[in-house]
Amino acid sequence: MSDPFSHDVQPGFRLERHGPLAELVLSRPARHNAFDADLMLGLLDCLDELAHTHGQALADRPHALLLRAEGKHFCAGADLNWMRNQAHADFEHNREDARVLARLMQTLDELPFPTVALVQGAAYGGALGLVCACDLVLAADDARFCLSEVSLGLVPAVISPYVVRAMGMRQARALMLSAEPFDAVTACRLNVAHRRCPPDQLLAEGRAQALRLCRNGPEAMKETKRLLAALESHSASLHEEKTVETIARVRVGLEAQEGMQAFFDKRSPSWRPRFKDEA
Repeated sequence: MSDPFSHDVQPGFRLERHGPLAELVLSRPARHNAFDADLMLGLLDCLDELAHTHGQALADRPHALLLRAEGKHFCAGADLNWMRNQAHADFEHNREDARVLARLMQTLDELPFPTVALVQGAAYGGALGLVCACDLVLAADDARFCLSEVSLGLVPAVISPYVVRAMGMRQARALMLSAEPFDAVTACRLNVAHRRCPPDQLLAEGRAQALRLCRNGPEAMKETKRLLAALESHSASLHEEKTVETIARVRVGLEAQEGMQAFFDKRSPSWRPRFKDEA
């Protein structure tokens, strides 16, 4: 991995660009990367800006996003001091803060390129929602997950659609009601994580996975995510129409034509970024 060619530093996180790969790094290790209102707003603005880069030249757009964190823990959930203040705020104020978190989850989920989350240490509460909103998740062997809200008299409300989609309703009911922590092996069994690896290999394996994604057609990946979201929300009777319309539209597009021609020509397609380790 080459040095990033740009850094955008914000309170509590930073955005790095490594060619076609964007990395969003939680950087409050002293607070276990716990989030508060300012961090949520900053992350939302950052993701929203990334989501609207498709008017830029292809070389300037991210092809994939790596979500990771500095320090011992991925994210301990909500900052306890912030939560204490929220408990004394009125209903309207709490509703607006909840809307910010909901928009953050939705924006991450709907980014027009694939997302990879790297989880080490704790991923508790709302952090588990962020993980479940990502497309691929690599968990270090020391990762620990927990839907801890009910132990504090709260409800995992905003994150619930993403958690239920990942692990299924039956498992979500058990873990949301028990607030029982679970390890990386269980996270893989529950489809919260896709793979686990030694902690000292997490970043290298995560970047390798993200760079493999960057070799795929960016428009094709965007359309795939859009199609899967539609299949998830539509009734079965609409699946045939949606799938037929999608492949017909994509197949005649310039990216697909270039990809198929490059395959037959035994060359890399023009939209695939070149990396320093390639001839």
